[in-house]
Amino acid sequence: MRFRKLSMILSAFAALVFCVEKSQAQTCEPQVVQDTKFIICTVDKTENLRLFWKKADGEPYRNFANVAQAAEKNGKTLSFAMNAGMYRTDFTPMGLYVENGRELVAVDTKTLARSCGAVPNFYKKPNGVFYFDENRAGIASTEQFLKKRPAMRFATQSGPMLVINNTLNPILIKGSTDRTRRSGVGVCRDDSVRMAISEDAVNFYDFATLFRDTLKCPDALFLDGGNGVGIYNPAMKRNDISWHGGFGPILGFVE
Repeated sequence: MRFRKLSMILSAFAALVFCVEKSQAQTCEPQVVQDTKFIICTVDKTENLRLFWKKADGEPYRNFANVAQAAEKNGKTLSFAMNAGMYRTDFTPMGLYVENGRELVAVDTKTLARSCGAVPNFYKKPNGVFYFDENRAGIASTEQFLKKRPAMRFATQSGPMLVINNTLNPILIKGSTDRTRRSGVGVCRDDSVRMAISEDAVNFYDFATLFRDTLKCPDALFLDGGNGVGIYNPAMKRNDISWHGGFGPILGFVE
């Protein structure tokens, strides 16, 4: 009888540990930094992190609900998702896009001159690549990424870089009046991946400072801003839409 009770206690403890570990694998919580509201999502292990763009029929997912439905059909649950970079009017990623080891969109190395007008955020230098596989994640400027050619299963290119080797991108202007909602991703000192979405308007400099100083991410990449910012998290009752008619690449955590 004692052995049976001990066995039941150990089983209950193991189940509790499993639930704690599972909940710690991905968490999202609101946070206020310098009077600005953010949602910060942390992923401790990248094995359940995925990128999504097109459905089986070749049409873009465009919204989080479609990704959640696809995950459900495969017996999985989409517990978190956000926009994963900038995209064209047909929802094609603007730069490099790798999904399940397949390069679906090539890297974009173009440089736009200011004489062409305002330089889109994607082309503000340096831009960069967020990449990951089942075991680790990384962020590198596009130039460094092409030199290293790291092993990866997923990758998305965006810009500009926010933090580079623990230094703010020198093009970012302190006190800039260019303020809007923004989203970004950082790879941090504890090897976790942290994603942030601002609920309030914020400039690039302050957004980059959030990643470096508060989230402790030596490398961080801007993903999108304005009407292209969105998050999916049922626990927070969030299923945002994009006012551009839909999202292009989507970053999701599937269990």
